[in-house]
Amino acid sequence: MKFPAFLLLGLPALAGAAPFTAFRDGETFTYKVGFAIFGRAGDIVISAHDEKKDGADVVRVTTDTRSHGFVRAVYAFDNKAEVLIDKASGRMLHVKESGADPKRATDTEITFDYKARVAQYIDRVRSDRSEVVPIPEGNPVDLISALVQTRDWNLQPGEKRDVIVQFGSDFYPLSIKAEAYEEVRTPLGTYRTLVLVPRMEKDPKGLFKKGGEIKVWISQDASNLPVKMQLKLNFGTATLLLSDYKAPATLSAATK
Repeated sequence: MKFPAFLLLGLPALAGAAPFTAFRDGETFTYKVGFAIFGRAGDIVISAHDEKKDGADVVRVTTDTRSHGFVRAVYAFDNKAEVLIDKASGRMLHVKESGADPKRATDTEITFDYKARVAQYIDRVRSDRSEVVPIPEGNPVDLISALVQTRDWNLQPGEKRDVIVQFGSDFYPLSIKAEAYEEVRTPLGTYRTLVLVPRMEKDPKGLFKKGGEIKVWISQDASNLPVKMQLKLNFGTATLLLSDYKAPATLSAATK
């Protein structure tokens, strides 16, 4: 699942088989996006819902992105991405993404075949980019889920875990390191958080080769919410602040 084009992010994946716990059924995160001098460049809504597929428990994670205000007047961007993940193994099964901006449309999907260890990548707008690619060791998961999954890692400053990221039809290794504790102000309040930073330590590519940096701030309370995310590039910084949150269905029911 991809951040909007003006944030220049791609799709990553977690390494290693493990149950998928990044999102709970019915959970919804809404982020306001600030970019450079624009405090409200857009909005991102991320929601998750449990489903059944061929008798297995899966979760569908949907990300809707829309530019806002003045930025939309000059850069109308709309994007929707859906990721289907097997809950027991943490394996990403299928991804589809569609959207448009002033420069180009997007219409892609990826289907994973773990028995054959290949992924079928289809780009309907740029058909020359469609291809079958080998799946490296590990279980791919989208970028948003990879960042949110860190809420369950219980890392301490100085500790890190390795992941595998997918950019387009390629896969890169990353390490996500816990940096330090910081206080973060959001539209929902002030939180004590742990800052985690993904880095490509060997042979950096893409935004990492150009000196870009991604960060996520995880609240240090019972909810462990990802209250802030940030992408820093040489021409500006995009910041996502949690502006609304809907608790999981089970938690909501328990509080009634």
